[in-house]
Amino acid sequence: MRLKSESSLLLIVDLQAGLLPVIDGGNQALAEAQWLGGLACELDVPVWLTEQYPEGLGGTEPRLVEALPDHRLWRKVHFNAHAEADFAAALEASGKRQVVLCGSEAHICVLQTGLGLLQAGYEVYWLCEATVSRRAEEARLARERMTAAGAIPVSADMVAYEWLERCDDERFRQVHKRFLKPRSSRPLRFF
Repeated sequence: MRLKSESSLLLIVDLQAGLLPVIDGGNQALAEAQWLGGLACELDVPVWLTEQYPEGLGGTEPRLVEALPDHRLWRKVHFNAHAEADFAAALEASGKRQVVLCGSEAHICVLQTGLGLLQAGYEVYWLCEATVSRRAEEARLARERMTAAGAIPVSADMVAYEWLERCDDERFRQVHKRFLKPRSSRPLRFF
């Protein structure tokens, strides 16, 4: 069950400006989502963003939008994005069967979206350091529940190198210059 760039889609759930200040680990999640999202755009992996109630929670964090020149935005009313008929139809039409999933809140919208995707037959890869909640314990419980249901926990580096597959081509050299050189030292938290 290795990730392939041609089979993958990165789904970033509800990293919204009004919600992030109260999220435990929100800045790290944002940084990891920006980094992997930028790399995904470079590799032609679709990046989809969702927003829940933007009138109250604000839109997607502007720094994330700026880092993702090519993304698709979905507004939703269901906590499970896959329960939105237009979202589900577009995902099916995309032909992508591997969904790298992250965002907030881990125990609500990310969890319910992940469970919905698994139920619909998709492979779900839970991006641990970019999936957060207001309380760390809830993020941890969500990860445990998702992995018990069949999701695969991954880090951004795991995803990046699986998408790249090899180091002897021009694509790797270009991406390495922009994304893979040692990133700033940051503590990683896996819930």
